[in-house]
Formats: sequence, structure tokens, C-alpha cells
Amino acid sequence: MIGVLATAHQPQVAAAEALNDVLRQADRARPVAVLCHFDADGLAAGAILVRALSRAGWSATPLPIGKGETAWDEAVRRRILALAPSALIVADLGTRAEPVLEGVQTLVVDHHTPTGEPAGAVTLSGHGLEPEPTTALLAWWAAGALGDQADLLWLAAVGLIGDMAEERGFPELAEAQARWGKTALRDAVSLINAPRRTAAADPWPALRLLLSADGPKAITKGEDVDARALVDAKQEVREAMEAAKRVAPRIVGDVAMIRFSSGCQVHPLVAQQWRGRLRDKIVLAANTGYRPGWVHFAARSATGRNLIDFLAEHRPPGADDRYGNGHAQATGGALRIPDWNAFVADLGLPDQQVDA
Repeated sequence: MIGVLATAHQPQVAAAEALNDVLRQADRARPVAVLCHFDADGLAAGAILVRALSRAGWSATPLPIGKGETAWDEAVRRRILALAPSALIVADLGTRAEPVLEGVQTLVVDHHTPTGEPAGAVTLSGHGLEPEPTTALLAWWAAGALGDQADLLWLAAVGLIGDMAEERGFPELAEAQARWGKTALRDAVSLINAPRRTAAADPWPALRLLLSADGPKAITKGEDVDARALVDAKQEVREAMEAAKRVAPRIVGDVAMIRFSSGCQVHPLVAQQWRGRLRDKIVLAANTGYRPGWVHFAARSATGRNLIDFLAEHRPPGADDRYGNGHAQATGGALRIPDWNAFVADLGLPDQQVDA
């Protein structure tokens, strides 16, 4: 059911039907596990689904992924299995052929470029719609199956702003901005995104706030432990970004490489910043310090080049499913050091190799 929304005349209705399809076969006596990404869009999607399910009488448990994890990692699967769920929702974590957990009713909610159709799952994909909805907006549409979710619309707006969809003309965003304030929503997104970019990458302060807040000002003006943790996280990321952005790019042909070492996940921010300055290049921001034994990198370009195709052309033999996913204009990946060294050598940048 890849692209189930792309052919739907009423994608909001199709989204609600997709959630109903999964819940119809689930057991209310057992929990629904909501596995989500730890960025603003993924956390907002997870919060929407957990809150909507909970007030509809379901037991819903959020499970954000951690640093360097994917939904298909064995450690993640063990965390899901520990809940003995009757249904699983996978939000903002990609769409692949391999099921996350076989034998469990599964709804995949995502807007990234799919790499396969998960067997036995209902797939709610915004990929191919114009404009393309983010995962949080898809989740809000789907949650309509459980009743009126107007009070959770600000969470959908958090996802739209977090994934840079402000200019796509969604009426839901305009409504949320009128009700809760454009500045408050933007400031909340900045804070929500901060913890997952820190060296600890702890998503729980942001998620707890999204699960309980009645609007963005509860996050931006909050004074509890979680709200303070977001402010501290933003400062940590700001300092890491200040150091990383001083690194000069190494340019060969149409590729600009910016390599640095930081425990913080600032490589996407660095790539985005240089994208605007090197508009005729494919910008690769590589972080050798994010996770031991790996190089994490982000790819951005203002050229219009399909970056997923570009990475596929240069895919090293040892790359796994952490490489080359996402969007045509915003992708990246993680490579073990030997594979990174093969990758940069293929690009004509052997001086960017890393000592094992």
C-alpha cells in the first residue's frame, strides 16, 4: 500500500481509514506501541497518536528511537516486544520492505522516499502528494478516526514547521498559526529539536512536553525540569554549531565536503548552511565524532540534483540501510569508517579518509 494517499481524492479520509484498518484487528486489552523518530516531526506525530489513542480508550505507549538507531535494529525490536503490543505504529522512520515486527498489526506513517513495501503492514505514505504532508500532519489526519482532534492541531503544525513545510500552503498550518501564534510555534520547534541534537540525544524531555502541553507556549514559557532541559540542550547545540561552522569546505568537482568532529548532531545544520553559500555544489557535512566507529553525514544541494540518486551512484559495498534514505533534496547517512573511506575515495577525496 505504498503511496496510499497519493491516489486518494480525500487524503484526510484515507488516513483515518488506514488507522481504523489496523485498530479494527487490535486487542484493546493490550497496548498500541507508537514508535517514532526523535525530531520535531516524528515526536509530534508520536504525541498526536498517543494522545488521540489514549483518550479513545486505548493503552498507547510512545517509543522514540535513540541516537544512531533505526526502527529495524534488534535492540529496538526488543523494546517493542517487551510491551507485547497488539498493534504497532511506526512514525517518521522510513518505509522499507522488511517489517519492523512480524506478526503484529502495523501502521507505517511516513513521508520520506520509500525503499520498499512492508509486507503485512498498512502504509500511510505522503510521498507523491503535492504538497507533501509531513508525518505529523499525516498522523493528525489519521487520528481523526478517533474523534475531533482540533486541540492537537498545533502538534501537526510543529511537524510542518520542523520539516520546513511552512511555505507549502497547508490550511492546517495557517489555522494553527492563527490560533496559537506563528512565533510561539517556531520557537517551540527550535526547542523541541534541540535535545536530539545533543551528545546525549535524549528525546524524552521534548516528548513529555508534547504529550502534556496544551500549546506551544507551555514549552517556550515553561519552567519545569523538562522545559529547562530543552533550553540547556539548545545552548549545547548552539556552541557545537559555532565550532563546526568555522570549518572550511574542501571542494572537488561538484562536491563540497565539510568534515568535523562533534558529539552533537549538527551535521544537517552545517550542510543546510553551506547549501545556501555553495549553490552550485553538492554539500556533504561529515561528523566523525557523533558515534564511535562511524561517520555520520548530511547531504544538501541547491542544484536540484536528486541526492538519493547521487548517493546510490557512490554507494560503498559495505553500506547498510542507514545510507541514502530520506528526501531527494535532504538525505545523508552513516557509514562505518572503512566504508566511509571507500566512499570518499570514490568521490575523489582520499584526503577526507578517517583513521580507524
